[in-house]
Amino acid sequence: KICIWGYNLCMDLWQTLKETKKPIVLYGMGNGADKIISVLNRYDIKISGVFASDGFVRGHSFYGKRVLSYSEIKEKYGVENIIVLLSFASSLPDVLEYIYKIASECELYAPDVPVSGTNLFDLDFYQKNKEKIEKVESVLSDEKSKEVYKSVIEYKLSGDISLIQNTHSDFSEVYRDILKAENFDTIADLGAYNGDTLREIKPYATRLSCAFAFEPDRRNHKKLCEWAETEKAFCVKAFKLAAWNKSETLFFDGSGNRNSTLVSEDSLPVTKGAKVTETEAAALDEILCGKRVDYIKYDVEGAEKEALEGSKNTIENHRPALLISLYHRSEDIFELPLLIHEKYPGYKLYIRRRRYVPAWDTVLIAVKEEA
Repeated sequence: KICIWGYNLCMDLWQTLKETKKPIVLYGMGNGADKIISVLNRYDIKISGVFASDGFVRGHSFYGKRVLSYSEIKEKYGVENIIVLLSFASSLPDVLEYIYKIASECELYAPDVPVSGTNLFDLDFYQKNKEKIEKVESVLSDEKSKEVYKSVIEYKLSGDISLIQNTHSDFSEVYRDILKAENFDTIADLGAYNGDTLREIKPYATRLSCAFAFEPDRRNHKKLCEWAETEKAFCVKAFKLAAWNKSETLFFDGSGNRNSTLVSEDSLPVTKGAKVTETEAAALDEILCGKRVDYIKYDVEGAEKEALEGSKNTIENHRPALLISLYHRSEDIFELPLLIHEKYPGYKLYIRRRRYVPAWDTVLIAVKEEA
C-alpha cells in the first residue's frame, strides 16, 4: 500500500481495471477513447461495451461494439455491475452534471491519459518521480495550491473524479488577487486560440495597451485576427506561429480545435485519420526583441517547456507574471513548477484549475515576489 499525503493507494487505476471481474464500458468515443483503448490493450484489458449520450446514439459501432445509450447499458448489465470509463473531456456544466449523475450510480473513472507525449501517470511513474512531486508541494505559496496539487496527483493515479470535484477556482480571483492584472500594460498570449483568454482578461487588465498573440492553427488564427480588428481597447499583434525555443518548422496533429498536439517529424504519420499540418514556430524572445511584457500565458499543447526556453531573456530581464498549463504531458505537473523554481528564483508559485473533467486546465501561476 502506498500512502500519498494520507491517501492510501493499493493499486493505480490500470491495475484496478486489470483485477476487476466487472464488465468495463466506455462512455464516449473519439480521440480520448482511442488513447484509453491503447493503454487498455497494453495491459490486455478488454472492454465489454460502449455508450454515448442520447444525442450521439445513431446505431453506429465503435471498435466493433454497437454504441448504446446509457439506459441500454444499465438494462444490459445493471448499474452495480459495471465500471464506466469516461473517455472525453468537458467543462460544460450540464455535461458535468450528467457525468456526476452517472458516477453516483456506477463505479466511474476518468482515466488520465496525456494530451501530448507518451508517459502514463501510473504508480510506477509516480514512484520514479516521487521526490520531484513532493518537492513541488513544498515550494507552493499557499494552502489552496497545495490542496489542488495533491488532489490532482491523487486523481491522476486513481481516476477518481470525486477527488477533483471541488478543486476549481473562479478565475476572476486569479486575475484580480494573484496576477493583479490591473497593473498589466503589455502581455503575451502563447496559444491564443481565437482570442478567448484575451477577452477573458480584458475586464481585469484595465491598463492593457498591447498583446502579442501566438496561434499556429490557420482557422483559429483567422478568427483571432477577425476579433483583433474589432478590439478597440488595446492593440493585438497576432502571429501565425507556434511558441518554441527557436525558429523552426513544426508538425501538429489536430483539427483546428483547442487540443491540436505537437508531433515530432520522425513519428509521422500519426494516428489514422489525423490531420497533420506544418506550422512555423518562433521563440517569444525573437519576436519581442527586448521589449517588456508584464504577463505571459503558455497554453501550447505540450510545448510549454520549449516555449519557456524561448522566453528566457524576457523572463530574466523583465520578470513578467506567468500562467503555464500543467496538464498536456504527464511530467508537466512537476517538471514545469521545478523549472521555474530552480531557474528563476524570486517567483511565488500557485496552482489553480478550472472546473473540468478530467483534470485539464490545471495551471501554474508565477508572480514576482514583492521587494
